[in-house]
Amino acid sequence: QVHVVESGGGLVQAGESLTLSCEVSGTLITLENMGWHRQAPGKPRELIADISRRGRPNYADSMEDRFTISRDNAKRTVYLQMNSLKPEDTAVYYCKANANFRDYWGQGTQVTVSS
Repeated sequence: QVHVVESGGGLVQAGESLTLSCEVSGTLITLENMGWHRQAPGKPRELIADISRRGRPNYADSMEDRFTISRDNAKRTVYLQMNSLKPEDTAVYYCKANANFRDYWGQGTQVTVSS
């Protein structure tokens, strides 16, 4: 069984930074792309960025200027550094990991940015 658990969400003020973490646990044969998505109230889930096993990042349009994705393969963890947060960044942030030839999602972590 594979588990994906996000952490690091919370309430911050506009302009502040926050780093999210996502750890994958369980019996792994493969751990390929890992990524972050978010879903704001009333909106569809959207990709922020993903990163290959070799550390090559891929960002959705307009996300790269304030968001940085990274991973630590030894820790089976992917990170999302978020800078200059805005109220419109308020959403549930989800981690997705491709492990053992299929995608697994975490339960999400809430990020709320106050103005």
